[in-house]
Amino acid sequence: MSWEPAPFLESRTKVSPPFEPGRRGLPSCDMASPPATFNELMQLEGHGPDTWVGLSPDYAWGRIYGGQVIAQGLKAAFATVDEQFLPHSVHAYFIRGGTLGEPVRYEVDRLRNGRSFCTRSVVARQSGGAILNLSCSFHVAENDAEIQTARMPLAPEPDDCKGREGDHMNTILDRRTLSSPPGAGRSMGWVRVRGELPEDQRLHVCGLAFTSDAVQFDAARSLHPIQAPREEYQERFMGASLDHAMWFHRPMRADEWHLYDWDCHGLNGSRGMTVGNLFASDGSHVATIAQEVLLRERR
Repeated sequence: MSWEPAPFLESRTKVSPPFEPGRRGLPSCDMASPPATFNELMQLEGHGPDTWVGLSPDYAWGRIYGGQVIAQGLKAAFATVDEQFLPHSVHAYFIRGGTLGEPVRYEVDRLRNGRSFCTRSVVARQSGGAILNLSCSFHVAENDAEIQTARMPLAPEPDDCKGREGDHMNTILDRRTLSSPPGAGRSMGWVRVRGELPEDQRLHVCGLAFTSDAVQFDAARSLHPIQAPREEYQERFMGASLDHAMWFHRPMRADEWHLYDWDCHGLNGSRGMTVGNLFASDGSHVATIAQEVLLRERR
């Protein structure tokens, strides 16, 4: 599949038909191999005005990884803005679990085109309906005061941390998580996209978004009164990402190690509120992230 930026046009409204695999030449699950690398994952195919289609790897847990639809949705939005614009914030709701083996269609709405800011809305759809609603705001870089108050916590180097045994993400995502003892309410881990990425800051921003849904659950799990072993977790609990917000502060490379530091602010109504900072290995504060997660005991 190929992906080409669309011309920067005036905002317009459109109504899209229901999505069906194979409709309007869209790829169905038997027409293309699942992407095996992050570069392949980011190859979206254009299908009509401000509409792109992406494929998914065959994730072992049976549904599409949330970080993927954020990354692909952001890539689709990038295709509708001029090159000098980069995102400063992304806000997303995960509406329903994505179906593996079925393409995802990303429909972009050009909400506002400004001289220094522009705003886009993206809806990700499959045949069962919308699976993600994403809003993103883009900003032209400005030279002004730069002050960092967030401090990178002490943590072992990535090479001194073990990867998760049998990690089903390890062909695209490399993560080295630190243990979260009961009651900690905190999780930390080193994460990077596997393989060297081109010198394209837009692609690295998408890569960072891809990694951002990978470490925070342990912060919420560690606070729950029931401390199920990891191998029993899916039998005891239903878990999912509910909504997600990111604020991008500095340029970075998603194929280099970054440290996530997550705090869970509490559990209530089967939901956990997690807030995290993301640091480059030199201590630069790259992004701030907040996510509410579902942590429901199976009854």
